[in-house]
Amino acid sequence: KILAENGGSGIKIISKIENQEGLENYLDILRVTDGVMVARGDLGMEIPPEKVFLAQKYMIREANIAGKPVVTATQMLESMIKNPRPTRAECSDVANACYDGTDAVMLSGETANGCYFRQAVEIMANTCSEAESSINFNEMYQSVRNSVKSRYQLSTSESLASSAVKTSVDVGAKCIVVYSESGATARHVAKFRPGMPVAVLTPSARVARQCFGTMKGCYAYVVDSLEDTEKLNEEVMRECRVAGIAKVGDPVVIICGTNYGKGTTNQVKVEYLQDDPKETYVRPHLDKNNAEFNGCTIS
Repeated sequence: KILAENGGSGIKIISKIENQEGLENYLDILRVTDGVMVARGDLGMEIPPEKVFLAQKYMIREANIAGKPVVTATQMLESMIKNPRPTRAECSDVANACYDGTDAVMLSGETANGCYFRQAVEIMANTCSEAESSINFNEMYQSVRNSVKSRYQLSTSESLASSAVKTSVDVGAKCIVVYSESGATARHVAKFRPGMPVAVLTPSARVARQCFGTMKGCYAYVVDSLEDTEKLNEEVMRECRVAGIAKVGDPVVIICGTNYGKGTTNQVKVEYLQDDPKETYVRPHLDKNNAEFNGCTIS
């Protein structure tokens, strides 16, 4: 309400769960928040240390089912504040957060006042990449979908997102492309944990910023308009080819709407990459309004 009254209705709120009270009221908080941060360090001062990992798994699982981004934070690579290499247990901790289903992991003291901040970021990124390369995303999709269906009926947008992820697995799609005005469809796609990149095309720079980095596997691109979907499809397929995401003949799943505007997503398409004899782009994202200029790229 305070944000809306001051022109910030589009600002997202991530709730940091760091004490016993937050844990006890977690489900109520999850219903109204836009995202969750699992602050293990402070939480470990409030509850027995041997129960922190259970709280982490519980909060990540519930956030996954609700389709809310979840960040796992604090003491991920704590020893790297003073040492150039982490302990093996710390690397395992980062990897296990990925296995649990976290959307993002966060460094704090390691980069804020650590001596080896660059190495910490590199090791964190490499560990996450290695962990995700060994995840069975098809099983993860089935697990999330079954859990969601056991709790409530899927909405139209969630059903389309679920179908798009399942289709991408079945046809071996190299990428999922989402046309989204508000970012809701992108959030629903990320909820079902696809194992391939998700390119979110939106005319809103704010939505692009909120999708990129916080939603699992999502990369955001700002476009002028989503009205001409056929033209956008051609440009997207060309970008996928030039960026090296897909080759000629590879399938790409596209989620869009037959009408223009918010809440009009009603279509899942499978497009196959065609050869482009024009060769109009030397490399991807050269337009002035594109992802590379906004710090977003999937190349």
